[in-house]
Formats: sequence, C-alpha cells, structure tokens
Amino acid sequence: MAVSANPVNSRLSLIVQTGTNESGQPVYRTRSYSRVKVNAGDQFVYETGVALAGAQKHPLQSIRRTNELELAEISA
Repeated sequence: MAVSANPVNSRLSLIVQTGTNESGQPVYRTRSYSRVKVNAGDQFVYETGVALAGAQKHPLQSIRRTNELELAEISA
C-alpha cells in the first residue's frame, strides 16, 4: 500500500521569553501565525519570523514551523 502526503496547512510560531519566574527560570510564550502558504520556502518563513520578532517587545528564543499533511492511499 502506497501513501501520499499532501500539505494542507502550515503555521509559524515564535517562542519569546516574557520574563522569569520566582526561581529565576525563564518563562516562555508562543506567538502563532496561521495560514502560512504551504509552498513557502523555509528560508522565507524563517526571515518572516525574524522580521515579526523585531516587532515583539520580548526577546526571541526560537522560530518554529508546523506543517499539517493529509495522508491518502494511492490506488494502483
């Protein structure tokens, strides 16, 4: 049985440090942006994340991309 994976959705997430807790450990929050074009290149998505992070008041910890795929059986 062969299966194909078809992209249906992509999301960009920025993880920012919003402060520290009582123990001095960093506290992180995620800023998510949905409806990223599934065919957008990773470099472009990364550069967009860097640009969006520049508009945040909190320091950027990491940039993540989440891709959602629909799996379907390929009939022979």
